[in-house]
Amino acid sequence: MLKSSNRLGVDIGGTFTDVVLEKAGQQFSAKVLTTYTAPENAIIDGLHQVCKKAGIAPADIGQIIHGTTLATNALIERRGAKTALITTQGFRDVIEMRTESRFEQYDLNLCLPEPLLPRQMRYTVEERVDARGEVLIPLDRSEVEALVDQIIEAGYESVAVGLMHSYLNDAHEKMVRDVLVEKMPHVMVSISSEVSPQMREYERFNTVVANAYIKPLMKSYLGRLEGRLRSEGVDCNIFLMHSGGGIISIENAADFPVRLVESGPAGGAVFAAHIAAGYGLDKVLSFDMGGTTAKICLIKNQTPKTSRVFEVARTYRFKKGSGMPISIPVIDMVEIGAGGGSLAHVDSMRQIRVGPESAGSEPGPACYGRGGAKPAVTDADLVLGKLDPNNFAGGSFKLDVNGSEGALMEVLGSVLDMDAATAAFGLAEVVDENMANAARVHAVENGEDLSEYTMIAFGGAAPLHAGRLCEKLGVERLLVPPGAGVGSAIGFLRAPFSFEANRSVYMKLSNFDGGRIKSLLEELQSEATGFVRNCDADATILPEFKAYMRYTGQGWEIPIMLTAEQAANPDMATFERLFEEDYTKLFGRTVEGLDVEITVWSVNATTPPEQVARVATASRKGDAPIVGRRRIFDPAQAAFIDSAVVMRSDMGEGQEAQGPAAITEDETTIIVPASRRAIRQPDGCIDVIVKG
Repeated sequence: MLKSSNRLGVDIGGTFTDVVLEKAGQQFSAKVLTTYTAPENAIIDGLHQVCKKAGIAPADIGQIIHGTTLATNALIERRGAKTALITTQGFRDVIEMRTESRFEQYDLNLCLPEPLLPRQMRYTVEERVDARGEVLIPLDRSEVEALVDQIIEAGYESVAVGLMHSYLNDAHEKMVRDVLVEKMPHVMVSISSEVSPQMREYERFNTVVANAYIKPLMKSYLGRLEGRLRSEGVDCNIFLMHSGGGIISIENAADFPVRLVESGPAGGAVFAAHIAAGYGLDKVLSFDMGGTTAKICLIKNQTPKTSRVFEVARTYRFKKGSGMPISIPVIDMVEIGAGGGSLAHVDSMRQIRVGPESAGSEPGPACYGRGGAKPAVTDADLVLGKLDPNNFAGGSFKLDVNGSEGALMEVLGSVLDMDAATAAFGLAEVVDENMANAARVHAVENGEDLSEYTMIAFGGAAPLHAGRLCEKLGVERLLVPPGAGVGSAIGFLRAPFSFEANRSVYMKLSNFDGGRIKSLLEELQSEATGFVRNCDADATILPEFKAYMRYTGQGWEIPIMLTAEQAANPDMATFERLFEEDYTKLFGRTVEGLDVEITVWSVNATTPPEQVARVATASRKGDAPIVGRRRIFDPAQAAFIDSAVVMRSDMGEGQEAQGPAAITEDETTIIVPASRRAIRQPDGCIDVIVKG
């Protein structure tokens, strides 16, 4: 039970740290520049700000839910611990050899990304388990002890253990861990059979290496955060958002920090799904644009799409396959380096390119006046009139228009012979088209037509760009919820406690074994439930079952949802029917004459979703009060247009703002294009639709 109903959501982003306090149905928020050297400092700063606004003391907070990009950033920037990998003899170079796929097949000078660990930090032991889990070569403990002596001498902080087919038989990995713990009690150990017990050694080895690489960093940070909060009088449970869209305990997060990769964006997807449920929307495009990246996610039937594998640190123009694969349950989204702080430059083809480099919060965009000399997306937005230089972040600091114009001219204008406004127009169009193209590709890959979707936009920069994005994508409706600037942090407060357990056990339908399937799913359910009970011992827990299936000979699977009844009484005909139905939805037809195989099984244990009241659509009740006017650039007309300025807090239910307009609030600004109009709905959402 909560000692207090006051709950705090905290999201550390690449530029801003967002803090949201929920008290008796009211929300109080703050945006604080992220403090990279000690991220907990920004959290404490934001905590005091929201507590002051709410009129409570830090000790009155009953629960904290936290998401962070620290794990992701450590992998991208290679700032992890000194880590060793122990693997099966002959497989030392798996993480460097990757797969046979070339992510840019026509580039003769293609450079593959460097593995997280160089070859001299990868060690082998003589052992072998086959694809059925049977031991072919037993592991000699004395050999492991001798190897651990070498690791001790080299001074490693963390060790990853990934042996062949350990997802079927983990005895050898556990022996290695036992020796490591016995001889190196100060060193952190991660074994692949616990971190990612799935087939495909390249992905599994990468995942356990990534977990080991960031484990000391995250354990240290979480320990410091807990200590700082206690010193401020905060004595409540602290939970972490994981990449699958649920909440886990701080202890589990410290043991499996790789599950925190993408935790911030996952909170945003949960937030969008919550809004979708209120409006009864079954097809939603979630658009989250912050200071460093933009994230796009498809949400169907009020549930974000999930996946088992995703990539971090893509190095080659955001190409799929050019990053580091992480094999964990994750909300499936496309992420590109297109945030408010993303920097622009001119390439060798005299084209404007934006990202992936970001100004972050230190020094930040040129308009921040903190030493940034290169133009960022925020600089373009300022020059184009989308932002008010005197009322940014609630007026907490002023933006330097001259600084933005100077940076745009220095980097873009002087090279391409254009003025600052044209350079800003080019920069903004490039970043908007990058995001639109990413959304189109993501939709096509999932067999979806975006014209049937409603966009929900949040994050500090998303409302500035969402209207133009809708024009490009043919999306007719855009919702910008209250608190959009801190959407991910609000999403943390809407997320259930959950944990997904999965395991690779290969089976063909022609050799269907219902008894084995039933016992396997029961084991996975027990494992997943144990993690959730660690957060809330008395919670109601709902299991969700999946089987990943494909035709024999195919390389990748599709997820098939199973009901509790189908999991408890597995039937071959039912599995085949479910697979063919979903396969036909994705690819238009089935394949005759091929056997079907199941490769991975998963059970997600989750607490019931929060009940969402349906929102009744408001009828028009006049025009919203206009507090001023300013010239805002409309890219569809390629011209500055005199536009209305409306305060979001002044808009009453049913009141409309006709585009072009800027609807302003402390955390963000909604730009309403000339082609659209905006109406305030009863729950506070701004509903931007095409003019009739």
